[in-house]
Amino acid sequence: MYLPIPPQPDCVAGWREAVRLVDLATGHQAQNVVISVAEPTARATLADPVVAEVDAFLSGHGKKPIETVANTIFPAALYRRYGAPQFFDRFRDNVLPKVRRSGAWSGYYFERMMELPRADGQPINQIWGIVERLRNPNVRALNKFELLIFDPARDVNDSPYGGQCLSFASLKLIGKGDDRRLGMTALYRNHYYIEKLLGNLIGLGRLLEFIAKEGGVALGPLTIVSTNATVDTANWNRGDLKQLFERCDQASAHLRAAA
Repeated sequence: MYLPIPPQPDCVAGWREAVRLVDLATGHQAQNVVISVAEPTARATLADPVVAEVDAFLSGHGKKPIETVANTIFPAALYRRYGAPQFFDRFRDNVLPKVRRSGAWSGYYFERMMELPRADGQPINQIWGIVERLRNPNVRALNKFELLIFDPARDVNDSPYGGQCLSFASLKLIGKGDDRRLGMTALYRNHYYIEKLLGNLIGLGRLLEFIAKEGGVALGPLTIVSTNATVDTANWNRGDLKQLFERCDQASAHLRAAA
C-alpha cells in the first residue's frame, strides 16, 4: 500500500499536493506516501506567500513556526554566520546547552546527524563525513552516503507520543560528468502534514544543499517517504484547514498570474 504524489517543482507545491491527496484518503491518513521535489530550495523561505500563510497559521495556533521546524534539521543561519566545519562546534557548544530537552535528545535532528554515539570513541559526524567522502576523488561509491537518526536505545519505549519521526536519510549521486547531482531520500515513521511537513521539506532541502555545496556537487532532488501520514487536526478543525487551503491556493494563483 502506497500513495505516490506526482513529482513537484518546489517545496510549496510538494507540500500542497501531498496534503491534498492525503486529505482525500480515508480518515485523512495514508501510508507510504512518496513526495519528490525537483528543486528543494525553491519556494522555501518566508518571502513566499504560501510559506508565510502556513507559518502564520501554525504560530496562531501555538505551534512551532516554519523556521523553527526547519532549523531542527539544519541550522542555516548558524552555517551562514560561521561557515563549515566551524558551525558544528558552535552548535554543540552554544546551541545544544540551551535547547536540550533531556539527557536523551535536544529535539534537533541535526544533533543526531552530527553526533552519532559510538561505544569506543568520539561521536561520528555523519554529515561532515559525507562531505569529506564527496570531496575525496578516491571514493568511487555513488550510493553509500547515509544518515542514521533513529536510535533504538533512546527511541523505543511504551509511549505513543513524542520522540523522533525522521528515521533515516540516504543520499545518492545521480548522473555523470557535468550533469552529476546529489539527491536525498528521507524516511519518516510518522508525519503530521500540517504541523510539520512544509518545515521538514525546507529543512531537508537546506541540509541537502549544504552537503552538495560543501562536497562540490550540484543540488539534486529531494524525496520524502512518509510511512504514516496524517492531515492533522489535533490543534485546529476542518474549517480552519479549509480556510488555510483557500488562502494558500489564492496566494499561489497570484504568483502564477504575476509571473
